[in-house]
Amino acid sequence: MSDFYKEPQSSNSFQERNDYNAPLNQPPVVPPTNGKSIASMVLGILNLLLVFMPYISVILGILAIILSAISFKEIRRHGENGKGMAVAGLVCGIVGTVFGLIIFAIVIIVIVAESDSNPF
Repeated sequence: MSDFYKEPQSSNSFQERNDYNAPLNQPPVVPPTNGKSIASMVLGILNLLLVFMPYISVILGILAIILSAISFKEIRRHGENGKGMAVAGLVCGIVGTVFGLIIFAIVIIVIVAESDSNPF
């Protein structure tokens, strides 16, 4: 083949080509984000937003804590992204569950105190 024709050179460093017309450098592969860590973060945030509904809040908090624990194991095992979201879900889940249980205990104490004061 003649040296008169040369293929146009790309300015993108990932598209440099060798003699066999194959790419020299592949774009970096980004590991996927763990879905359970996203779910735990969403449930943890919902847990904090619904803290004044103690039944729902406690259930969402427990689910957030469980999902974040599972996602930590999967992230470590598979090398996925999402550790920060799992931490956020764990922290929000714990804080919201504790506040939900405190509010639930206060409601129970008020109901018991009111029932003792009314003889009817």
